[in-house]
Formats: sequence, C-alpha cells, structure tokens
Amino acid sequence: MKSPRAYLDHNASAPLLPEARAAMIAALDLTANPSSVHHEGREARRIVEAARRDVAALCNAKPEHVVFTSGASEAAALVLTPNWKMGRASLTYSRLYVAETDHSIVVGGGRFPAEQVVFLPVDAMGIVDLAALEAALAAHDKAEGLPLVAVHLANNESGVIQPAARIARIVHDAGGVFVLDAVQAGGRISLDVSELCADFLILAAHKIGGPKGAGALIGTSDVLMPAAIAAGGGQERGHRAGTENYAAIAGFGVAARRARENVARAGDLEQRRERIVAILREIAPDVTIFGEATHRLPNTVFFSIPGVKAETLLIALDLAGVAVSAGSACSSGKVGASRVLKAMGFGDTVSGVRVSVGHETKGSEIEQFAIALHDFMKRRSRAA
Repeated sequence: MKSPRAYLDHNASAPLLPEARAAMIAALDLTANPSSVHHEGREARRIVEAARRDVAALCNAKPEHVVFTSGASEAAALVLTPNWKMGRASLTYSRLYVAETDHSIVVGGGRFPAEQVVFLPVDAMGIVDLAALEAALAAHDKAEGLPLVAVHLANNESGVIQPAARIARIVHDAGGVFVLDAVQAGGRISLDVSELCADFLILAAHKIGGPKGAGALIGTSDVLMPAAIAAGGGQERGHRAGTENYAAIAGFGVAARRARENVARAGDLEQRRERIVAILREIAPDVTIFGEATHRLPNTVFFSIPGVKAETLLIALDLAGVAVSAGSACSSGKVGASRVLKAMGFGDTVSGVRVSVGHETKGSEIEQFAIALHDFMKRRSRAA
C-alpha cells in the first residue's frame, strides 16, 4: 500500500477546502450571467455579492471596495499603473517603489516601464530600510507625477512581516499611494485596512483554501482608482471588465470566511512551526533559519543547511513523500539562488528550503518530514 504524502507547501497553494468546493459546485449549477436582470441572473449576482462581503470582512473593508480579479497577478497588474483616476480627474504616478524582496508580481512593475521602477533595500531580516524609503521619496520629483509604493505584508519565502503602518505613514507624508501585497498573510495574521493604513490590498483565493483563478484588489475608497486594464461591459463597477467567474468567486468567499475565523487560531500554526524548528535543530544543529529574529508568519520556516543544496534536499524529501519548496513557487519550476536571500545579504549562491503548513496540516505529516530529513542527513553523513 502506497504511503500517504505530506503536503508542507501551503505558501505555494493551500488545499481546496471542502466547503469551498461545495460552494463552487453549487454555483456551477447556475447557468445565468450575473449581469442579467432576470431571476437566474439575480441568483448568480447574489453569490458574487455574498462572496464580496466575506472577502471584505476578512480585512475589515467595505464590500463596495472589493474588485474581483482572476488572481493576485491580475490584481497587481491592475493597481501597479502610472495612470489613475481621482473621480473624473486623471492622475499620474511617475515612479513605483518596491522592496527588493517583493514577490515577482510586484517587482515586475505591473504596467510601469522598467525604468520607472525603483528598488528599496532591506536589512538582514528582510525588513524594508525605512530611512532609504524616506530618502527616496524625499528626492522624488512630484513635477513628473506622484509616488506609488508597493510592498508585501509577509514575504512568501521567509514569512517575514513588514511594519506596514510605519511604511504607510512615510508614503502618505510624501503624498503617495501605498499598495500592500497581503497574499501570504490572509488567515495567518490579522488583516485590517485601517490598522495597516494601506490604500490597497491584494489577495489570492488559493492561498487561503479557495480555488486557483480568483483574487481581489481591495481599496479604502472608490474615489481614487487605477485605470482599468480593459474596457468592457462595466462589471466590477467598471474597474475590471468581463463576466464574473462566480463559481470561483463563491469558493473564494467561503475560504475568506474560514480564513477570518482562523486568525484566532494562529497559535496552532505557531506550535506546528516551532515543532519544525525543533526538528531542524535536532537533526541539523548548524541550520540557519532565515528571519528567525524578527516577526514572521506563524506557519513558515525558511532554512538552509550548510553544504546541502536546496534542490538536492527538495528532491530527496519529494521522493520520501514530503512536499516542500525552495522559495517562491512562481519561478517556472526552477530551483536556484534565492533573490530574497541575496537582498538580505546572503550572497547570490545561497538557496533555502521553505516548509509551510496550514490549519489542516496533521502532526503525522510533520513527523514524516522529520523522518525523511533524518534519513537524508544520515545518508549524506555515510557518503562523506
């Protein structure tokens, strides 16, 4: 009988929640367009708006400020643009400032030309250098346009959490807009747009147990909005054209509701994380755990063992039935030096292995990881 696999890669994608699956299947039984005014259309619209309320509640936002997209990548492409509207007036943002450790959907610059993207340094923990941010914004030429700043709330590799409210104050004092990539934070730490002071949040359904192919851009106002990527039938109040994928949106809403409840159980995730840390220190005492000395997600451990290539360990664990990753999953399946670790000062040859768990992770899966790691290190020692 084949042994069950241990899935410890929740930061790449969380397993689809059974209740989200059920909501999607029920939605698929509807055949109407949510924009139609007949009964069937109104039923489809009801599903979309119920999910909008649940997604808004996850970050204490207003439902009317939620714009559904096909995922976080599209949400980033929508909001990271030089062209904006303030009511009927046009606004130009001439520079995009991003952290060197940001996810590729942000460092890619969205619709900004590459020469208008400015990279902000981070310290050894991966925290944005606030003095460098202040200096960059002080030197910003507002005659060309306003500044737009986008950073992640929690790093997808290390789990390190940025001081969002402090960053927001610096950005707002400089007259800029602050975009927060909160993709990895949902359901793991509290999300409150008022406390975070962000102008916009980016979320993805599949990181919180919803389906792939659904995401959201969430604002704090409907007065200031980025220019739409494509004009169409006026869906999402004209901000995102195209008939809504209400089956995926239904699953997103259910997952958001569960994620909101799970925030109160962050301690459970932290216990799992610390068990993984204890395993690593017991089996490989010289292990380096990145970001350990600062505030980070309760579900993430990003580590490196001297002399062990991340790719080698990842493959060995996979063959032993344990799924982990080497940093971001959005790198076309490549394993190599981590851009995040390089920005943190670890050089361009260091790679790390990421273990990330969820509320559905069983203790037996973590112990399976321990056995697989122990066996790998034992074989390595014999071969030395």
